[in-house]
Amino acid sequence: MTQSIDTICVQGGYQPEDGGPRQVPIYQSTTWKYDTSEHMGRLFDLEEAGYFYTRLQNPTNDFVAAKLAQLEGGTAGMLASSGQAANFFAIFNIAGCGDHVVSSSAIYGGTYNLLAHTMHRMGVECTFVDPHCTDEELEAAFRPNTKCVFGETIANPALSVLDIERFANAAHAHGVPLIVDNTFPTPVMCRPIEWGADIVTHSTTKYIDGHGATVGGAIIDSGKFDWTAHADKFPGLTTPDESYHGVVYAEKFGLEGAFITKCTAQLMRDFGSIQSPQHAFFLNSSLESLHLRMPQHCKNGLALAEHLANHPKVAWVRHPSLPGDSEYELAQKYLPNGSCGVVSFAPKGGRAAAEVFMKNLNMAAIATHVADARTCVLHPANATHRQMNDEELAAAGITPDLVRFSCGIEGTEDLIADIDQALAAI
Repeated sequence: MTQSIDTICVQGGYQPEDGGPRQVPIYQSTTWKYDTSEHMGRLFDLEEAGYFYTRLQNPTNDFVAAKLAQLEGGTAGMLASSGQAANFFAIFNIAGCGDHVVSSSAIYGGTYNLLAHTMHRMGVECTFVDPHCTDEELEAAFRPNTKCVFGETIANPALSVLDIERFANAAHAHGVPLIVDNTFPTPVMCRPIEWGADIVTHSTTKYIDGHGATVGGAIIDSGKFDWTAHADKFPGLTTPDESYHGVVYAEKFGLEGAFITKCTAQLMRDFGSIQSPQHAFFLNSSLESLHLRMPQHCKNGLALAEHLANHPKVAWVRHPSLPGDSEYELAQKYLPNGSCGVVSFAPKGGRAAAEVFMKNLNMAAIATHVADARTCVLHPANATHRQMNDEELAAAGITPDLVRFSCGIEGTEDLIADIDQALAAI
């Protein structure tokens, strides 16, 4: 039976057995006990499903990952220690030394650094393209060694909307998957897989947790990309893995499970960026209200954007759902029921005015955080994107005066009143 997003948020992923705990159990254990060495050997050879060390897998995590996979319409999922870890694993699972990635330039600053600098040192090259580039410019970005395309549904903090369908078609024409970071909309507001995305990632630290309590990430595989049809591009999935006695992931686990199994068996084994079972438990509790929180976030974001658009002390404002916004048309296609609670704007007077404004806010907390039940605000050029030069900032759609205002789920009029009194101080 097909279930709604609302029901999956509440009951997805874990179904208690007769007499079992109603709540997702916390498996607070590093290890599992087995009666025979042969049994454990079968686990290490991937001949049998099970658990032996939490650095790779934990049942609590898998229950929550299964819920996220259901929410996104995927076939398999895994949790990671952070959104950064999730994006790194998703890309590095198929792109290594000597390979190439195409990415939207309008992405979170940390992800940009990951692709432009850290993975560059690992031998992975990246070409960044404007999310609204022409078809010709997008086509020119591909190389024979391109292994994937990456973008964010809604860019943090530029709020550009990715034309998922167009980028998916371009990726598939070159025999590579599209990876989409769906952190800002969450699956409540957008399911990229329905538009052609092959792999979805999340920083679960943001709306999915929604309370500033847990750092985490997630990877969801659509199970639709045919690795075997492009076997020469993805030998890690289509040829024997000698570190697991020659298992061929695409053959043994099929399209539905190959990507996540390899990511777990290789990358989580070697890097160990697992999410703690306690955090996964908290995450599941937060997921149970996600379908209720997101509409309020979106309501507040749009109301604030509409208010700021007519404010005499505001130079400009961006919100994907705001009529007249450059992203409005794409938002109506991919996010017709709301986009997110984040608004980017600039007070008149540049960086100095932005600093005065932020200092005078009462409800909104200045924090290196976004997408929380409580409203928070940040000056990206001075914080999350501080490592980027002016050219890189411009490519990411970030100006020195940009203020990222993340509307929580407080009363709409209270948020507007706080904004107004802070702007009055400029």
